[in-house]
Amino acid sequence: MRNLDVTTLRSFVAVADLGGVTKAAGFLHLTQSAVSMQLKRLEELIGVDLLDRSGRGIALTPEGEQMLGYARRMVTLNDEVIRRLTHEEFEGTISLGVPHDIVYPAIPRVLQQFNAAYPRVKVVLHSSFTMELKQQFQKGEMDLILTTEAESPESAELLCKLPLAWVGAPGGASWRRRPVPFASGRLCLFRPRAIGALDRAGIEWESAILTESDRTVEATISADLAVGAMIEGTEPPHMEVIDHGGALPELGEQHINMYGADPTKGEVIGHLADLVRAGFHPMRGRPDHPVRLGVVG
Repeated sequence: MRNLDVTTLRSFVAVADLGGVTKAAGFLHLTQSAVSMQLKRLEELIGVDLLDRSGRGIALTPEGEQMLGYARRMVTLNDEVIRRLTHEEFEGTISLGVPHDIVYPAIPRVLQQFNAAYPRVKVVLHSSFTMELKQQFQKGEMDLILTTEAESPESAELLCKLPLAWVGAPGGASWRRRPVPFASGRLCLFRPRAIGALDRAGIEWESAILTESDRTVEATISADLAVGAMIEGTEPPHMEVIDHGGALPELGEQHINMYGADPTKGEVIGHLADLVRAGFHPMRGRPDHPVRLGVVG
């Protein structure tokens, strides 16, 4: 009988999630050579190559992709058994704040993984605007928050950068009108960014609607009554990134930041922060191939 080692499987999952041995080693608090040796032993045990090392980075082979699903389940089950049958259980509640538009696809997977590791710790997800989340965090009402901002302050940890884009109704013509009808949430941080870009470009604009309801903004834009600004890849199916050919100004990149990942907060929040980092890692440096995330900015 050949038996799979959970520690080795954990290293394999970390390398796959984080895109390399170096980051996986840091995540697991191991040396790079230790992680590499574990991967080699796993491949030798199974008798197939799990990683394609021919390119600049590390990619999974077809067998590796198949193995990853099994490895995740085995590691998750191992951690659940240890937590529930030993005295290492943690209990309590963590408040996690995430802007509406970046909840998907990373956060549901993060919550699932965290629940498997700490089944008695409840994560309360608060979805709101960056401005409100930062205010709640400063008041001590949030343990960990993510934000979408134009930059990364010293107190924040940059997770990734994604392009900000103009969006409108599929095949719509609102972006051709002058003044340009613009719709946004009242507290949306993309609003001053978009308006400032229009002003600097000398393009007249008007507020088509100003509301605190994301659904109202979506309905107005999808009806071709206005344009809006969103992180590219977050636009819902009833909207599209506008191919304006330079008729509208560029909006630059948006920083996805994390606040509250302080090592002094302990193991539980530290683990949640690690899962968030791993969840957003695949989105780094992919402006030409945006990842679909969610709804509004």
